[in-house]
This record gives sequence, structure tokens and C-alpha cells, in this order.
Amino acid sequence: MIRLHILVEGETEERFVKRVLAPHLEDYSVRTSVICLGGWNSYQKAQREIWRWWRDCGGEDAWFTTMLDLYKIPLDFPGLDGAKALRDPYKRVSSLEERFSQEIATDEFWRFIPHLQLHEFEALILADPAKLDWEFLEHDEAISKLVSLTKRYDSPELINDGPETAPSKRIIREIPTYEKLKPKAGPIVAGKISLPVMRARCPHFGGWVTRLETLDKPA
Repeated sequence: MIRLHILVEGETEERFVKRVLAPHLEDYSVRTSVICLGGWNSYQKAQREIWRWWRDCGGEDAWFTTMLDLYKIPLDFPGLDGAKALRDPYKRVSSLEERFSQEIATDEFWRFIPHLQLHEFEALILADPAKLDWEFLEHDEAISKLVSLTKRYDSPELINDGPETAPSKRIIREIPTYEKLKPKAGPIVAGKISLPVMRARCPHFGGWVTRLETLDKPA
């Protein structure tokens, strides 16, 4: 059994990992533990937490990864200025993840898989926003607007990261109560959407999950 430690940004992601991702990875002989960073306001904070966790829980059977948002990424993140020049969001996030790996991994600690969520957790909800009706009854019109929105994009991962247009902001504009309820409701809705649908609609996220399923194989 492989041990996988996931550093997540907040309570919503923590519950998502425990409710949706960890049970799935059990089928691939991966036992998952999760720790919440409690806010993504400093790269140094994340770096210190990863290294502390590795010192406390490392070993030949231990892997480490992250689920942190690209949206509002800390300004001290290494390589950020160069990545901003890349217009393609997939190239931008890949560039930052590569730099993240270079900064964290060492010859001794190489079992690290950086993942930055494009652009935030709510992209997974927009993989099938119709499922919001499981938690937000009597919001048919609002949910229909979100369904129509997603049809304009090849992937909800491409919905941009502006302060008023990021995925979470789009949902909150239509369903204001989502803002307060998202730590509980978000993971429940994601579970109803299902991991296969989220992977198909969100290829960057899907690639990460595939890598986690194959930790016993060379990258």
C-alpha cells in the first residue's frame, strides 16, 4: 500500500479529497491522508508545510502532492512572472508546476507531484453544474444559466481567473448562498457529478488523478 499525502488549500478541498478522491485511490492501493494549508497566501508557507510533512511522514512508500488553486496564486510563487507571459492556461500552469517541483524536490525527496488546480476547485463543479440541484433546490433558473455558461467553453478549466469571473464567482453570482455553504455543499455536488465526468471535462485535473493512480509505475 502506497501512502499519499495531499496538501490542500482549504476545507472544501479537504472534504473533496476525503469524500471523493481518497475512496477512489484506495482501489489503486493508495492510502491517502490530507492536511489543510488554511489559506494560499504565501508560497513559503506551502513549502515549509510540505517539507515539515516529509520530515515527519516520509519514507520509501510515501508520496506527496498538492491541490492548490492557480486562482490568486501567491505573488512570491517562483517563476510566476515568466508564467504570466504564457497565454495558454495549460502551458502556464504546467510551467508553474514544473518550477514548483524544481523548488521542492531533491535527490532525497523526489516523490513529489505538484498540482495547481485550473483555476480553482469550482471548475470541477462546472463540469456538470446541473448537479448543483442536489444541494440548492429551487434554483432552476440560476443553474440553467450556469449550464449555458459552461457550453461556451471547451473545458471549465478555461473559465478565467478574474476577480469577478473566476468559477466560484460565477456560481456565487447565480447562487449567493454557495459562498457560505461551499465547504459542505461543494464536495457533495462533486460526488454527484462523479470523478469520471470531472476528469473528462477537466483534463488537467484528470491527468493529475491518472498520475496518482499509477504511483507504483515510473512517471
